[in-house]
Amino acid sequence: MAENRFSALVLTEADGKVAGAIRDLTDADLPDGDVTVRVAYSGVNYKDGLILNGLGRLVRNYPHVPGIDFAGTVEESHHARYREGDKVVLTGWRVGEAHWGGLAGKARVSGDWLVPLPKRLDARQAMAVGTAGFTSMLCVLALEDHGVTPGSGKVIVTGAAGGVGSVAIAILAKLGYEIAAVTGRADTHDYLKSLGAAEIVGREALSEPSGKPMESAVWAGAVDTVGGATLARLIGQMAYGAPIAACGNAGGIKVETNVLPFILRGVKLLGVDSVMQPYEDRLRAWERVGHDLSMDKLEAMTEEIGLDGAMEAAGRILKGQVRGRTVVKLS
Repeated sequence: MAENRFSALVLTEADGKVAGAIRDLTDADLPDGDVTVRVAYSGVNYKDGLILNGLGRLVRNYPHVPGIDFAGTVEESHHARYREGDKVVLTGWRVGEAHWGGLAGKARVSGDWLVPLPKRLDARQAMAVGTAGFTSMLCVLALEDHGVTPGSGKVIVTGAAGGVGSVAIAILAKLGYEIAAVTGRADTHDYLKSLGAAEIVGREALSEPSGKPMESAVWAGAVDTVGGATLARLIGQMAYGAPIAACGNAGGIKVETNVLPFILRGVKLLGVDSVMQPYEDRLRAWERVGHDLSMDKLEAMTEEIGLDGAMEAAGRILKGQVRGRTVVKLS
């Protein structure tokens, strides 16, 4: 029926190359799941950039609808937690990778993967937060759970101009932290300061090994979105007992370090995963987002595009040309 038709970004693969095109689909095309959602907004995250460009072998089966997060309204539900008309958010659970995702007018998923839309957020704001901002909040919670407070000292955020870094800075600033933002992009300094960064650290200051097993203790906590050599340098610069919330690998997956910062300073390396977080932890993080993120700052870091702009945005995010968050309007 005509009313069941909706637009979707569909990826196809031929000769090892991935291409995307907007197509009309129907409810019958959707995969199995016990909740069907009319999608209002999705987003473009770094992982979306990889998927839409056919990198990392994250998608194995084509044709495929990408989009690792979305927010919208329940249209049909066979899940005990949700009913028609409920506002919901989805991030993670390999949606957009192994399961069709949110860059479409509708999505059908397991209700276990959804969370209720926080009362303080609308669908657009939820996707301005999106997977990146949800990950940022998990990182902040990890630091707090390991004793970091605004009075502990400086907190450093790497990859600061990206989605995770931008939201992390805005959250930490509202909570009263003194923040150092690491970036290699001179054109983002004013932007990062507007989010609440007190200090800008050039990417080059952390991109090369120091040659020392430990350096001067500087940072009371860290949110690292980069990995690689940057994370290795941070480990040697952390204060006694200080934690690093590590959530990304844009700078590489190998970290060459030594045990001294861990056994002499008690440095804590905390892995933060946003994909498989349990339901109760998701509720906690989303509730805190509603309290601890300035909506004005969120809006200032957010660009809105249509579905026809998703492929281009995916290319820009891999080149480090995207500042903050990009939301995709579907409805």
